[in-house]
Amino acid sequence: MALDLTWLGHGGWQIKSGECSILLDPFLNECPTACVKANEIDADFILVSHGHFDHIADVADIAKRTGATVVAVFEIAQWLTNNHSVKNTVGMNIGGWADLQKGDESIGRVKMTLALHSSQLPDGSYGGNPVGYVLEAGERRVYFACDTALFSDMQLIGELGLDAAVLPIGDLFTMGLQDSVRAAQFLRPQKVLPAHYNTWPPIEQDADAWAELIRSQTDAEPVVIQPGETVKI
Repeated sequence: MALDLTWLGHGGWQIKSGECSILLDPFLNECPTACVKANEIDADFILVSHGHFDHIADVADIAKRTGATVVAVFEIAQWLTNNHSVKNTVGMNIGGWADLQKGDESIGRVKMTLALHSSQLPDGSYGGNPVGYVLEAGERRVYFACDTALFSDMQLIGELGLDAAVLPIGDLFTMGLQDSVRAAQFLRPQKVLPAHYNTWPPIEQDADAWAELIRSQTDAEPVVIQPGETVKI
């Protein structure tokens, strides 16, 4: 079964596998490039990469409204339960796999991966380690690097065999254009998509120029979409 990836704007994504909706880092109500508001989207699972406001701001409200299960590093899962009354959480840590189970149906599983960044929750609490995710659903495998710098262990992630990788290209707070191209070389995905850019002036980038770099320096197919658009993997 194919996966439908919709860019919600900034670092946020909706991944649909059949009737199941998985959100990654939904930042919608206060994001200037978001294509929907938090009360307009459904979720069965929500993946959280780290504690910064522009990745976690709408997680609790969506989780409580929809009953979605939130998957996050242990400290963030605990914070959501204790401070925001989120009932369904899976707290884990880097290197582990977690099954995504909806009733009796197995949707797939996620592996929590290293990310080189920082993670402080909006109230100043410790947010544990920042992370990325490898999502396996059906026969598809997609890597979401989330907010990170380039790191050489991306080569090991690539050994899993990736149908697609989503990489930040905004620079300043994450990888920029050249490092994201190097990341694509390490990861060797079939397709690569950019994220975490053009939300605000400090992270403005030319995605078409990035795509040309990907075409000329890697074997991956660059896929540039706008917030609200969907690509099938």
